[in-house]
Amino acid sequence: MAIFTKGRTGAKAPYFGLTGGWLTFWVSVACATDMTLFGYDQGVFGGVIVTPDFLDTLNLSGPEHTSLLGTVTALYDVGCFFGAVAAFSLGERLGRKKSVLLGTTVMSIGAILQISSFSVAQMIVGRIVAGLGNGLNTATAPVWQAETSKAAWRGKLVVIELILNIAGFSLSNWITYGFSYVNGPVAWRFPLAFQFIFIFILYGTVPWLPESPRWLIAHGQVEEAEHIIADLEATTVDDAYVVTESKEIQWAVQYERENGVSWWDLLRGKSGNGTSTVRRLLLGAGAQAMQQLAGINVTSYYLPTVLIQSVGLSEKLARLLAACNSVSYLAFSMIGIPNVERWGRRKMMIYASIGQALSYMLITILLRYNELPGYSGSKQVASASVAFFFTYYICFGIGFQGVPWLYPTEINSLSMRTKGAALGTASNWAFNFMVVEITPIGIQSLHWKFYIIWTVFNASFVPIVYLFYPETADRTLEDVDRLFRENQNIFVFRDPDAISAKRPLAYIEHEQAEVRRNSSVVSANPEAIRRRMEALDRANKEVDEEKGAKVLEQE
Repeated sequence: MAIFTKGRTGAKAPYFGLTGGWLTFWVSVACATDMTLFGYDQGVFGGVIVTPDFLDTLNLSGPEHTSLLGTVTALYDVGCFFGAVAAFSLGERLGRKKSVLLGTTVMSIGAILQISSFSVAQMIVGRIVAGLGNGLNTATAPVWQAETSKAAWRGKLVVIELILNIAGFSLSNWITYGFSYVNGPVAWRFPLAFQFIFIFILYGTVPWLPESPRWLIAHGQVEEAEHIIADLEATTVDDAYVVTESKEIQWAVQYERENGVSWWDLLRGKSGNGTSTVRRLLLGAGAQAMQQLAGINVTSYYLPTVLIQSVGLSEKLARLLAACNSVSYLAFSMIGIPNVERWGRRKMMIYASIGQALSYMLITILLRYNELPGYSGSKQVASASVAFFFTYYICFGIGFQGVPWLYPTEINSLSMRTKGAALGTASNWAFNFMVVEITPIGIQSLHWKFYIIWTVFNASFVPIVYLFYPETADRTLEDVDRLFRENQNIFVFRDPDAISAKRPLAYIEHEQAEVRRNSSVVSANPEAIRRRMEALDRANKEVDEEKGAKVLEQE
């Protein structure tokens, strides 16, 4: 990692003099903190709603209040949905940094309302307000990360963010478990207040970090964007790679302006000339919808409730197992960091879907026997079902936790990236609300049959991803634009360039030619050019080796 490289001639070094890997690191810290806060917020209420003092204070005790309790929990997701929708316009108008700061401020207000709540009405308002801020943040942070990261790092960094999302979820489970041994309002008010730790970190990092250079170029601030690209690459603005990158983004912006479509045109059924706008929006939103229809928030919000009502465990044991499960979830999700680029987005989603479907199928079968009248081994099968809640989380953590958040930021064009990420996030929260709203009633009325729903959904994702979802691993964002300009077929499984986990050779050769051409017309940094060309040559060689290995396998 390079630091203190002079990127702006004659000017005081911004970002405390940090450039290159260290600057990317601090952008990642801010984005990861945002997603950790999201995970904490998502998990903490599952422990709060089984706390006796909370139920007594808000008069939510008893089965007759099950529906209302589900609504109070789920209205957070309604706020998140509208916060993500607000990112459609606000995110593009304010930029990535200001959107995150606005979302964090709104979350702070919502948190205060929840912490000080003595009535259902105030808790509902607090949940919705906090959700508005979180929706805006979760629609923005992955985009900001993707647009300030190198192609080789982008997938890993966004997956790390989502792993820290799981860390936040795990932390909330352990905090609520620990405070379950404490009597009185502190048992639930302190866990809700703890989220301010993350809010303070966001206020301390986001203001001094760089804006997205792609957003700046889209808004006519080309010079500022080139300085930021140079700072992120730890080089100078006259470097051939910086010039090439800037020109590629400017070309993409101009192409989108000439061929893109407005929201009004999209609503009237019109699509862009060669930009595949609607298809790309649907792919991004579909990935987010699949994440929720996989059934993760049946257990993220309600695992203690599920273990108490479906499995028959005590409150303390259910809380402890939920906390232990969150640690397992966190540990296995780290497998996704090295493999998100190696396996690619498609394989990770397909493999995870198979594991998730099998886990829910076994949960369904075991709980069926647990509830079978007169069955002598009901206690044993109920205990066995707990293991498959763990395996479900393992599969989800490896393949489905990070990719659906990463995919909309990669698949959409520059002019639609904020809107596409916002639409994807809104889709996530809409289905999240549905799942969280129906789960308490579903468990209470359908019993073991409730889990058949999630088995079927997970099994259906395998053919959907295989047929329709192109690979985005190891591509620049401009490579993805090129894919959709050149490939208008919605079925991608027969196109090697669309499904390969390695960057297609044609894209590598195009970038090599552009870097060479720009290095001859600008006063460039020879060392930076050499490094970039060596990296492209290595990528070229890897593609050739992969093709050779496939030929040998076929022979």
